[in-house]
Formats: sequence, C-alpha cells, structure tokens
Amino acid sequence: MRRRDSHHTPGAAEPEDAIGGAGSEIDLAKAEGETLEGREAPPRGLWADAWHDLRRRPIFIISALLIVFLVVISLWPSLIATRDPLDCRLARSLDGPTAGHWFGFDTQGCDVYTRTVYGARASVAVGVCATIGVALLGSLFGGLAGFFGGVWDALLSRITDIFFGIPLILGALVFLAMITVEGIWPVVAVITLLAWPQIARISRGAVLTAKQHDYVQAARALGASNTRMLLRHILPNAVAPVIVVATIALGTYIALEATLSFLAVGLKPPTVSWGVDISIASSGMQFRNAPHILLYPAGALSVTVLAFIMLGDAVRDALDPKLR
Repeated sequence: MRRRDSHHTPGAAEPEDAIGGAGSEIDLAKAEGETLEGREAPPRGLWADAWHDLRRRPIFIISALLIVFLVVISLWPSLIATRDPLDCRLARSLDGPTAGHWFGFDTQGCDVYTRTVYGARASVAVGVCATIGVALLGSLFGGLAGFFGGVWDALLSRITDIFFGIPLILGALVFLAMITVEGIWPVVAVITLLAWPQIARISRGAVLTAKQHDYVQAARALGASNTRMLLRHILPNAVAPVIVVATIALGTYIALEATLSFLAVGLKPPTVSWGVDISIASSGMQFRNAPHILLYPAGALSVTVLAFIMLGDAVRDALDPKLR
C-alpha cells in the first residue's frame, strides 16, 4: 500500500494516482473520440467521388493520356511532324519506309507519317465539334421536354421517333450529297442534325428522375422560378449521363467522319484526314502491294476511337454508384 505525502503544498496539482479512476478514463476516451471525429474527412459530392475513383483506374489514365496526346498534335502537329503533308512527288509513290520517312509514301508520293499526324486535326475537330453540338441541342430539347412535360414532351417524342427511323450513315450520305460546300462544318452540321435525338432521350430521362427528388419539390414550394430550378437544382444532377453518352459518342462520330470520307461524301482532298487517306489507300487496291499506306491511318483511327470509348466506360463506371 502506497503512502501519501503528508507535506503536500496547497494549490499544487494533485498526484496522478489521486485523480485516476473510471471518471478520468471516460473523459480521456471521450476526448480521443472527439479528436478522431474532428479528423474525419468531409463527405465528398458526386463529382469529387467520381474523380477520386477515376484516378485509381488504369483504363482512365491510359485513355486520358492518349486523348491529351491527340489533342496536342491536333493543335500543334508541327511538334512531331516537320514536313508538309501536301508535299507529294510521284517519283517516290508507294516507296517503303526510309530514314526521315518512317511510314513510307502513299500512292501520290506523300509522306504517310506526316499525313497521319496532320490527319488528326480534321478528324478530332469533327468529332469534338459534332459532340458539342449534339450535346447542347439534345440537352436543350430533352431537358425542356422532361421538365415541362405535356405537349412539349409528346412533340419531342414524336420528332425523335422520326429521326430514329433514319439510319445515321444513310441520312448523312443523302444530306452531304446535296451540299456543295466543302470543309469540316457541313459534316459537323449533318452529324449534329441527325444524332441529337439520342442525347435528347438521355437528357429527358435524367431530368424526369431529378425532378421527382425532394429538394426540387422543396425549391418549388419555396417559390423558386423554373429557370432557377433547372439551372441550380436539376441540371447539376442530370448532366452526368449526358457526359457519359457524349464521351462515348465522340469516338463514334470520328469513325463516322472517316466512313463518310471513305465514301467520298465527307471530307475531300486537299483536306488531310484519316478517312481521306484510307479512301485514297483503298482506291485501286494499292494497299495489297504497299500495306503501309492503309495500316497507319487506319491504326491511328482505331486507337483514337478506342481511347474515347475507354474513357466513356471509365466515366460511366465512376458516375454510376450501381456499377461500383
């Protein structure tokens, strides 16, 4: 048994064993609990949680790096290709790879490497611009129809049924055959005109779902205007599926441009694009004797489309909690 010091100075702190016991242990545990609670990270929102998940997905990192590389060479192709893509000499037609000309030459004697690099500009530009147009037009019509309902919703449904009855490639062939203006903008306009119903359907469904949430009903009860409810409460919660579908569709539109150019109704020479080069390589079946003239532009097209589809799949998995 321990002796207590009888000469304790008044006002001094009590010895440790004097203040021990169950009460101090409970207080200490409570203090530690409050400290741990204070260190807990705040809950993440939908986009923060999605970004946290995407950073840990190799498929997202690989596809994002490929897309960044494609965007960079589309904007500044001279960074990795110093020659002129229109510098063609028939004397070197179908020649194989040589020093400084790593991919050889095509039927016109043009450097395949340079044309493959410069071809990214037109192909990616068509895909990006068409996706922006389709997303804006489809989100506008679909969102308004889903929010207001009634006659507007019925009208949109009938219009989209008409457009869904027109095959995309066949409709683009008909419209582009009647257009005499050359360049990327007629192709972008036709793709936007024919492809917006898909995004409209997705946007309509997302708005119908978001409109039923309690916070939207509370905002309506508090007197919020339709514009405020759409922009402040519904749009941030309905845009995720539109982004996913648009990301995947971007690769599809790049492939569609190449298909239309291959069929001689899309981009035309002297415009440099992968579809134009594939069309040139296929004419006369010259690629049988020189497969490199078809391999490189077709490979670049395939990698680009695959990168956007992989990115869309990763974003879809990150934004959809049911798929985690």
